[in-house]
This record gives sequence, structure tokens and C-alpha cells, in this order.
Amino acid sequence: MKNIKVIFMGTTDFGVPALESLVAAGYEVQAAVCQPDRPNKRGKKVEILPLKAKALELGITVLQPEKIRDTQFVEVLKNFQSDIFVVAAYGQILSREILEIPNYGSLNIHGSLLPDYRGAAPIQRAIIDGKKKTGVTIMLMSEGMDTGDMLSKAEYPITESTTFLDLYRSLSLLGGHLLIETMEKFLAGALKPVPQDNSVATYAEKILKDTGYINWHKSSREILYLINGTDPVPGAYIVYNDEKIKCFSPEIVIWEGHEKPGTIVIADDREGLVIKTQDGALRIGSIQAPGKKRLEATVFLRGRKMAIGTILN
Repeated sequence: MKNIKVIFMGTTDFGVPALESLVAAGYEVQAAVCQPDRPNKRGKKVEILPLKAKALELGITVLQPEKIRDTQFVEVLKNFQSDIFVVAAYGQILSREILEIPNYGSLNIHGSLLPDYRGAAPIQRAIIDGKKKTGVTIMLMSEGMDTGDMLSKAEYPITESTTFLDLYRSLSLLGGHLLIETMEKFLAGALKPVPQDNSVATYAEKILKDTGYINWHKSSREILYLINGTDPVPGAYIVYNDEKIKCFSPEIVIWEGHEKPGTIVIADDREGLVIKTQDGALRIGSIQAPGKKRLEATVFLRGRKMAIGTILN
């Protein structure tokens, strides 16, 4: 749609397809608002964040306020006289004053089927909880945490092999397509916002490093979902010889032995690593030791032994 002025707010690569779609559809993207650049994990090099990099590639002005609620920056936003704000994984909470600046309000691309999984980690939590589907919701933003009225939704399936990275990328692309469809109808007055049912809302708690700790007293399927939902970050893990060993690519194995949950029942370079669960066993397809590359379990076990019979927890 021509002559519609947009400010895009995002930081991670989740919003990149949406930004590209806006430009391709002919919207005037006045600026991209991103979080400030941060040092990398080792603290030695400042990295350009993905959304900023794409905006610069597209010739879009980039703004990086330390705090978006800062009075001076709010005035900067007002001076653009924008028609609409679009937000995708920006990382800061917008005040009511900011949300009400654009003529048509502010839209958010959220990675779940609201009101399910409001909050910080909707994509990972949907996998960890064993959901069969999730999706993307485009909503009008309000002051609450993902509580705004909904404009559109699109579903996406989750399988037993879906990882966080797989789903993140798929929902990112889906969100870009859905945004354009939704904006055209919304700006034309052809969409009626639908309030969320707060009584059935669920929340996606933040993913922490320890979220990936594997409790082998759980079922094989529960552990499989945890491993997939934290792949590649932060990574599900076991502790072996005081080292945190990350586990990926799980496969459920039928096992009729009576070993305690957490027992290593197979560990060799032919069959890989198999660990007893509460109701069977799980084969770990790939392994990553601290500071090392991710390897197939069979390759990992050629150079490193893990004792059969060891109980991990």
C-alpha cells in the first residue's frame, strides 16, 4: 500500500522477513528501531544485530536508543508522524504514549496462537510442552504483556523432530507473509479486532541456562520435547564427570530393561549413546562437549568413553 509511513521495531532476525516484506510491498519504512549493539559472548567484539544489518542493507535509517521510553527519543518518534508502528521481537516494553503515536496504532508479530503463550519464550515453550501446533498472531499492541486485540492468526505444525531453530525460522517467514495480508485489510477497515480471552491465557516463561537440564525420571517423550525445544540454545544437557554435555537429535527407543532412569545403557561408536528414561530409553543423536563442536554421538564416542551403567541423576 502506497503512502503509508511505517516505523519498524525489532532486534533479532525474527523480524527480518517482515521488514523485507514491508519494503517489497511498497510501504515507506521511515526507520528501524533496534536495541543498541552489544559485545559478543566473549565481550571482545561488538556485533551488529541482525535486524539492524538488514535495515542498513535496505537503506533504512537505524535508531538505537538505550531506553525507548526516554523523553527525548519519544519526541523523535513523534516527529516522524508515522501512520503505523510494527514490532517484532524488539526487546523493550513500549509505553502507552509510544503506542498511541502512530495514526493507526502499533502492531505486533507474536510467535504463538494467542492467548496461548504470552511472554518471553513462546516458540520454545510450545515445543517443550509437546504442543502439536503453534503459529503467529498479529495483534494491536496494548500496555499489557501480549494482551492486545488480535487481528489475524496463522497456524504451523510441530512434529517430534521440530527444533527451536526450525520453528523459529518457519514462524519468522510466516509472520512476514501474514503481516502484509493483515495490514492491507486492517488499513482498509476490513478487519475487526478480536479481544483475547484472558481466562484461558497461558504464559511462556523465560528460558534460562538451567532450563535444559535433563531429568531422566521423566518420560522419553517429555525429554525429547525438552531437547528439541532448546536446540540450539541454550541446549539440553547432562552432567558427566563434572562436565556439562549438551544433547541433540533425540530418538525414542523401546527399552524393556529395569535400570534406574538416567542409566547409560549403550555408549559406543556403533549405536551411539542410549540413556534410560522413566518409561523406556532415548538415543542421543549428537553431542557437544564444552568448548567443542557438535558431533554425531557415534563420532564423539570414538574418541571419548562414557561408562555403561553410569547413573546420570
